[in-house]
Amino acid sequence: MSTGLIIALIVIVAAVLVVAAVLTLRGRGPQHGRGLKRRFGPEYGRTVARHNGDEKAAERELTERVERHGSLREQPLEPAERQRYEDRWTAAQERFVDSPREAVAEADRLLAELAEARGFPGGGQYEEQFAALSVHHADHVHGYRRVHSVAGARANADRDGDGRVDTEDMRAAMVEARSLFDELVGPPRSREESRTSTDESQLRAGQPRDGRSDGRGHLPWAFNKRHAKGS
Repeated sequence: MSTGLIIALIVIVAAVLVVAAVLTLRGRGPQHGRGLKRRFGPEYGRTVARHNGDEKAAERELTERVERHGSLREQPLEPAERQRYEDRWTAAQERFVDSPREAVAEADRLLAELAEARGFPGGGQYEEQFAALSVHHADHVHGYRRVHSVAGARANADRDGDGRVDTEDMRAAMVEARSLFDELVGPPRSREESRTSTDESQLRAGQPRDGRSDGRGHLPWAFNKRHAKGS
C-alpha cells in the first residue's frame, strides 16, 4: 500500500471521527430536547403552545434563538445610568395609581431601552429583542411580553375604540415585568431578592419601598383596582 493511500485513509477516518463527535455534542447540547427545556424553562412550554403542541417546530425556533443570540455578551451599566433607570421605574409605578395605561406604556418603553443599553437588539425590533432576552433571561422574560402585549392592546383600544384593558391585567403585567427589570438593571443580588420578594404585596397595599407616604395622606404607588384610574 502506497504512502499516499495510507495518508488518505487516515484523513478520511479522522474526518469521520470529527463529524461523529460534533453530532454527539449537538445531541447533548442546550439546543436539543431536554437541554432546551432546561435552558428555557416555562418559555419552552409557551413556545410549544404557540406552535399548537408541535415540539419539533418549537425546538427549531428555540434552537434558532440560541444560534442567533447565544454568543451575545451583556454590557454593564454605569452606577449613574443604573440609578436613572431605577428612578424611571419607580416613577412609572407611582404614576400607575392615576394613569395605569400610561404607566404600562412607560414600563414597556423602559424595558426596551434598558435591554438595548445592555447590548440586546434595539427595542424597535421587539421580536428579535425578545428572542435574545429569552436566551439569556428565560425565567423572567414573560413579564416583558405581558407588558408589551397590554400596552399594544391599550393603544389599539384607544385608536379603534373597540374595548378596554382591565386594570388588574395592567397591574399584573407591571408586577411580572419587574423581575426582568431587576435582572437587567443589575442591582446587588441581596438587594434584588429583598425587593422582588416584597414588591407585589407592597404594590397591592399601596406602600412604597421606603415606607413613606407622599405627604398628601395617601401612599402614591398602590397597584390595586380600587384606587387605579383611567383603565
